Amino acid sequence: MLSLVIVFLVTVAAGFIVWANDKRHAKYGMILPAGVATAVGMLAWIICIWAGLGYQPGLTWIPWILPMAAGTSAAAAVAVFLGRVRSRQDTQRLTAALKM
Repeated sequence: MLSLVIVFLVTVAAGFIVWANDKRHAKYGMILPAGVATAVGMLAWIICIWAGLGYQPGLTWIPWILPMAAGTSAAAAVAVFLGRVRSRQDTQRLTAALKM
C-alpha cells in the first residue's frame, strides 16, 4: 500500500510541474493536469497489482515506475492538447466578437 501512496504523491507533483511549465497554463485549470496524472497513475498501479506484477522478484519496480511515467505523460498530453485547442477557440471567439 505504501507504493500506492508514493505513486499518488509523485503523480500529483508531476501534474503541478507540468502545469507550471506550460506556457498556455492560463487556458485551463491548475488542478486538471494533476487530476489527470493522478487518475492515470492510480489506474496503472491498480492494473499492475491486479496483473500480479507487484511482488515478483525482478518485477517489483514496474508498479512503482510505470504508473508514475504514465501519469506524467498523460498530464503532459492533456496540457498540450487543451492548451492548443483552447487557444484556438479563444482566438476564434475574439475574432467573431471583434467582427460584430
